[in-house]
Amino acid sequence: MRSHPSFWEAVAGAAQSLRGSKLRSFLTLLGIILATTTLIAVMSVISGMNAYIADKVSEMGADGYEVQREPMAEFDTKKLLEELRRNPQLNKEEFEFLRSHARFTREIGMSAGRSASVHVGKERIQSVDLQGASPNIGLIDSYQAVDGRFLSDTENQRRLNAAFIGKDIKDQLFPNSTPVGRSLTVEGIPFTVVGVSKAKGSVFGNSQDKFIIIPIETYFKIWGKRNGMNYAALALDHDHLAQAQEEVRVLLRAYRHLGPKADDTFAVLTSASLLDFWNQLTGAIAATAVAVVSVFMVVGGVVIMNIMLAVVTERTHEIGIRKAVGARNHDILNQFLVESSLLAGIGGLIGVMVAWLVAVLVRTLTPVPTSVPVSAVVVGVTLSAVVGLFFGIYPAQRAARLDPIEALRMEK
Repeated sequence: MRSHPSFWEAVAGAAQSLRGSKLRSFLTLLGIILATTTLIAVMSVISGMNAYIADKVSEMGADGYEVQREPMAEFDTKKLLEELRRNPQLNKEEFEFLRSHARFTREIGMSAGRSASVHVGKERIQSVDLQGASPNIGLIDSYQAVDGRFLSDTENQRRLNAAFIGKDIKDQLFPNSTPVGRSLTVEGIPFTVVGVSKAKGSVFGNSQDKFIIIPIETYFKIWGKRNGMNYAALALDHDHLAQAQEEVRVLLRAYRHLGPKADDTFAVLTSASLLDFWNQLTGAIAATAVAVVSVFMVVGGVVIMNIMLAVVTERTHEIGIRKAVGARNHDILNQFLVESSLLAGIGGLIGVMVAWLVAVLVRTLTPVPTSVPVSAVVVGVTLSAVVGLFFGIYPAQRAARLDPIEALRMEK
């Protein structure tokens, strides 16, 4: 009979001990469960949103860029408001200047927008995204028609009342027939539908298919040129993207007579810059989650240490007997370290299952996309086991250092 148990014998002994005190073990695990659940749930949401943003939001392509009045976003609200006050609206004259002088850009289009109400007969839709756009926006922003076509140069030049509509508009106003060639009314003005867009889906519950696009010159004729606009463009190719952006930046600064030391009063964005901003945002969310998880982990670790100290006291007599029959300090140390690590690891596994359930519920009941990454599961379980190991060191050392004679004198 061996006096020095193997690692797996220590695991079996630890598991038997945990089964013997199920309620105490579960209460001990609450902190670890909460920590692991929080970590994996947050990483699942971030992972799902990252994939969604990359697939749905950044549709400019590898050679696309945009020019707009303000930066993509600012974490500093005060700074953003200052830039909005300082930066003038983009306008048609600047667009024409860029279109005639930019050499590294193969397509540049403009768009302007507002909210509008739309109706056909008694059916009415409020808060529709009405956009005026140059015909090449269909190419630049990858609008695909599933019925009809996008707007034409002729319709733009002649300022015709033509409309390219999103799937939501079609489904609500023309549910049982093709809308192409039929009329709808936008803010009391009739427009003829020339095409229906392929569905774009939604971003966090906000549909991207509730829109109507009309020729930009028609938009200017009806609603004027006072409202600012954005420019969307395609570089000659991806290799010339940086040159195209810098060229447009220099041209627009020159048009606005900005001095060498003056800041830009506009922003030039690419899909990469949008993703960079998104990564910064999710990084801040992840950092906050790590701080919360750290608190839960420390609390859970302290609870495990206290419980293990109580277990050492309860098993003092047993430890004395084991030492009397030849168990070394190292064997006793291993037993209690394995038990504390196993305890925390089980908490991590329970946390993984709870987080997976949360992710499924969030994906099913809300518009927020979630995806549980394998890395998050590995990190969660490993971290919880490490916490159990770390906070189990002191109780294990205390058990290992017990004098066998003194331990045997303790009553069971």
